[in-house]
Amino acid sequence: MRHLWLILGLSGVVLGTPLDDFINVVRERHGESGERAARFLVEHMPERDREQLSSEFLIENLELAFRARAEFPWAKDVPEDLFLNDVLPYAVFDEPRDPWRPAFLELGREIVGQARTAAEAAQALNRELFNRIKVHYNTGRKRPNASPQESIELGMATCTGLSILLVDACRAVGIPARAVGTPLWSNGRGNHTWVEIWDNGWHFTGADEYDPGGLNRGWFVGDAAQAKADVPRNAIYATSWKREGLTFPMVWSRRSEAVAAVNVTARYARVAEPDPHLARLGVRLWDQPRVSRLVARVTVLDNARRPGAGGETKAGTADLNDMPRFDLAQGARGWLRFDRDGEVRELAFGPLKPGEGTIDAVWGELGLVTPAVLELEAWLALPGSSVRQTHRSCSAR
Repeated sequence: MRHLWLILGLSGVVLGTPLDDFINVVRERHGESGERAARFLVEHMPERDREQLSSEFLIENLELAFRARAEFPWAKDVPEDLFLNDVLPYAVFDEPRDPWRPAFLELGREIVGQARTAAEAAQALNRELFNRIKVHYNTGRKRPNASPQESIELGMATCTGLSILLVDACRAVGIPARAVGTPLWSNGRGNHTWVEIWDNGWHFTGADEYDPGGLNRGWFVGDAAQAKADVPRNAIYATSWKREGLTFPMVWSRRSEAVAAVNVTARYARVAEPDPHLARLGVRLWDQPRVSRLVARVTVLDNARRPGAGGETKAGTADLNDMPRFDLAQGARGWLRFDRDGEVRELAFGPLKPGEGTIDAVWGELGLVTPAVLELEAWLALPGSSVRQTHRSCSAR
């Protein structure tokens, strides 16, 4: 795959013939439908692309989009307006313009061969693509809006780069796809980007976050439910090629209006007031401060050390905001107990303030819980009758 990508990359994007030549060539090859597609692409094209893209690049992109539309069963039924806006475009955001379609079409054929619907094909791509191209979540990437070739060469990308890859891979096999995101979660915990695909309606998924349960699942569902359509920085937007006034708020290029958008907050937000008496606590575990995350079983203990809710911390390719979260009472105090490979450590927390908060625990800084303490706690947790029976048995000996 890497070798193939390098070969294709040699064709590059260079200054070329006028855009009129692109439209004329496509009209000759594909008639009125081709001309409509070419004119749509050019009409809504960012100004930078008008100056830099060659007609050869644009022709290849359109030819392969039409080929996918004819080849894959789900693509044949895509309405023309969706095909033009969410299959035909050669870019998602303002990433460098790579000729990604040939490689992703070839790879996509292998991955989606058994799929019967666009949803099944998108699930297959999300399950296999990132392992095939060896790209996973890592904040050490070159830039958030990395192109497919940049991400493949580095073997890493953030949620935006991963979303670009999945959108492009879906488009390569005729699935309407777009990137979706918010510039800032309503709880103030940063931005996030994910993907929507169309299969008789829009459905969402996290890029490189395959869920065997299907689409419309993800760790960010709760955060997205608090989005606010009338607060621009807390709204949720989907990318669009067609320009109708709204632009996507790219956090890496805050003043740019290069990418069109639609406000899709209503599809995610729930109309509900947060409970003012609850505090929502997120938990991450690190080997060293902000270096590498660790996986561990985490349990919340109250101030009397009685165990409550539990979960598992995330590491590796999981998004930084993908973490176990616990709804606790305002003012609660207690302990977070972490279990890694049989070694148990803990950290005190509280009193908690209302709203959302995050604890970043560092494994080496946590207090060790000895086996003797764990055995004593287990004994004390036995039902009263069992404890009394144990006491009588010991006394009788």
